[in-house]
Amino acid sequence: MSRIGVAALAVEKRAWLLTGPLSLVAVLLTVVAQLEVPNSDWNWLLAVAFLATFVAAQLAVLQVEVRRQTLVISMTEVPLLLALYYLSPVLLVLVVAVATLAVRSYQRQSVVKLWFNVASQAAGAALASMIVRAGPPLDGTTATTWLVLAAAVCASALVTLSAVIGVVALVQGNVQSRDFARMAAPGLTVSGFNTIIGLVVLVMLQQGPWSLVLLAAVILFFAVVYQSYARSLQHSRSLNEMYDLTRAIADTPHDGTLADVFLGRVREMLQAEYATLWVPAAGRHPEVLLSAKVDYTALLDVAATPAALRQRAFDTGETVAVSRRLGDEALRAELSQAGTKDAIVVPLRAGSAVIGCLEVAGRITDIYHFGPGDVRLLETIAAHAAVAVENSRLVERLRFDAYHDALTALPNRRRVTDGLEESVAVRAPGEVVAVLLLDVTGLRDVNESLGRAAGDQLLVEVAGRLRETAPSSALVGRVGGDAFAITLRLPDDAAALALASELRDRLRRPITVGSLTLEVDAAVGVVVHPEHGAEPATLLQRADVATQAAKGLSSGVQLFNQALESGSARRLGLAADLRHALDNDELEVHFQPKVSIADRRLVGVECLARWEHPAHGSVLPADFVAVAEHTGQLGKLTEAVLTAGLRRARQWADSGHPLPIAVNLSSRTLLDPEFPGRVGQLLAEHGVAPELLTFEITEDGAVGELDRPLPVLNRLSALGVRLAVDDFGTGYSSLSYLRQLPVQEVKIDKSFVQGMATDAGDLAIVRTVVDLSRHFGLVVVAEGVESELTLNLLQEIGCEVGQGFLFSRPLPYERLEAWLAAQTDAEPSPAGQVRRLRAVG
Repeated sequence: MSRIGVAALAVEKRAWLLTGPLSLVAVLLTVVAQLEVPNSDWNWLLAVAFLATFVAAQLAVLQVEVRRQTLVISMTEVPLLLALYYLSPVLLVLVVAVATLAVRSYQRQSVVKLWFNVASQAAGAALASMIVRAGPPLDGTTATTWLVLAAAVCASALVTLSAVIGVVALVQGNVQSRDFARMAAPGLTVSGFNTIIGLVVLVMLQQGPWSLVLLAAVILFFAVVYQSYARSLQHSRSLNEMYDLTRAIADTPHDGTLADVFLGRVREMLQAEYATLWVPAAGRHPEVLLSAKVDYTALLDVAATPAALRQRAFDTGETVAVSRRLGDEALRAELSQAGTKDAIVVPLRAGSAVIGCLEVAGRITDIYHFGPGDVRLLETIAAHAAVAVENSRLVERLRFDAYHDALTALPNRRRVTDGLEESVAVRAPGEVVAVLLLDVTGLRDVNESLGRAAGDQLLVEVAGRLRETAPSSALVGRVGGDAFAITLRLPDDAAALALASELRDRLRRPITVGSLTLEVDAAVGVVVHPEHGAEPATLLQRADVATQAAKGLSSGVQLFNQALESGSARRLGLAADLRHALDNDELEVHFQPKVSIADRRLVGVECLARWEHPAHGSVLPADFVAVAEHTGQLGKLTEAVLTAGLRRARQWADSGHPLPIAVNLSSRTLLDPEFPGRVGQLLAEHGVAPELLTFEITEDGAVGELDRPLPVLNRLSALGVRLAVDDFGTGYSSLSYLRQLPVQEVKIDKSFVQGMATDAGDLAIVRTVVDLSRHFGLVVVAEGVESELTLNLLQEIGCEVGQGFLFSRPLPYERLEAWLAAQTDAEPSPAGQVRRLRAVG
């Protein structure tokens, strides 16, 4: 037996506390009433006739609708009034008790209910008989007799009603006065109506035996009319209830309250103790099991129907109905063990799939049981409910998709913003709301080299690691292509920085994608509320600023400060100004000489862009190059510098002093397949020999994924253009690795060159690079030559070319021409005149 059945049985047993006293009262009152008429006639044949009448009256329950309120009418008062007139007290009580016992047994009431009803009916009949015998002699044609009989029937009804209210109070607690009135008023009304009918029948019987024929005709006519009325009433009620139900379902917002709206109505429509909705778990949707129970305002998470019946309906897709007239004995036995007398389980269908079950259990009152009509009604309701449940799930899926990332299932930017707004609104004293923004580096490389599928797998792995590492109270979301945000409450910004470092360390561990093991890095920006702002948009924007700053730090973690935002805002303002400057040729190209260390011969110049902003003054190259990279203007900037350099190279060649030029290239330019073609066009347009042009590429740009820059490098080399690796020593490459690239020149980073005069380690590095480069046939250029001592050391170790302030700063074209005239002498050579420095210093 289920937990519900056991609890219900324990409560029902309290009814014995009233059954015993009622039985004793019935016996005592019957004895007293019988003593009042010691010579009464014991007409057993008449008693049997009344027994049949009582049984028929208790079984024939009528329903009449009055002002949209349904009254349940039992005609038991009619035979009771007649029996009070014709039978002795003992026979009367015996007939009432036996009739009640027979009817309740037929209805399969529990033992407790059965004997309670027998005792209450017997006590009422005994009291009525006592009242009749205490009054004047009976005469069916006098008003006095009518009043005595009416009073007796009314007393019997009051006893029965009081017994019912008493047992309800004993089982469920105190009964409120309004509940008492609601229960008593219909019963007393029906009792009074039945009493009038009984008196009319009694008067008719006083007229002679032929009055029975008229009475039978009236009863037959009434039965036919009532049967038609009952069908019409039931049909009208079903239509109205179905209309109200479907409208309520349609008006229900998709906020998870569907079960609250329609389960109570379903229970009332089918007059059931329980109405249950069950939807099994599916995907991210959890299992739903909710029940509306009679006399309970809230839904329960239990059901009266055995799980086996529910599973059978779900598996077969067929309705399972169990009652006195439905189902087989095995199902009835299983239902009986659960403490439920009948149940209907209907599968909920969404197309051809079964998505759950709608069920009712325990038809209220023991008189009725679920029948075929109830099955059809519940199946109709289930069809509407299935559509509503599926629509609700669809809306829930759409709402989930609107607030979550499709790839990682993490909250998206909208959800993170909403969550951050909620956190900011209810921040407790002594804590901060931290926002950690992680930008995963290397994702673009994975997408371009391994494909989008590998990149997606990498993102899913990153999302999983963040969920595992972040505290359970944190909201982890994906707010961009390779950007993730984490919001949570922490004691202070130091705790936020510690968590940021922990998350970054976790992400930097090797990740397996297919058969490859990849390593990714992340830059983490940190902001905290209230110090860094109160609006979610502001906090996320400043976290992004901190993240960009973190990319330039070895720790990879940066706490926001106002200086970062001012620099970021300045760069944002420079974007439009840079576009204007490029369109109007406002950028200037400066040239820094490159000198052969052995003979002080001028071997070329490096072209360097300079920008004099009308409002900000001189803008650092690192700033406007970064702006160009982020705003898609890098190609235009590179072409502007290259064009200016080629124009000057053409002028120098025309004057008989050919001078090679060098132009810096970004790693992004090496990924542009159209760039070599554009270089060829510019060389042809200016008539400059390709060997007079050198492209300097940073070490990091040259040594990434080798197959990415190599096609462009090979095509540039095929044009005859020279290639150089700039800032060598700051990355992780080796000279043997660079030999795989079509480069002819290596430029040692100035940080090693400037320190070689005072630091033996820097001197050793420069010496090693020079020796190995010469071994591989590469020209070595030393950047940052600023002293005679450094120049002499470079000459001693065999470095070929120097560049730095010792020779000259980067100069505009006019000043460079003046410098050439003042600091160099022209000497003839097979390729034309060359320039040699007169003195250095």
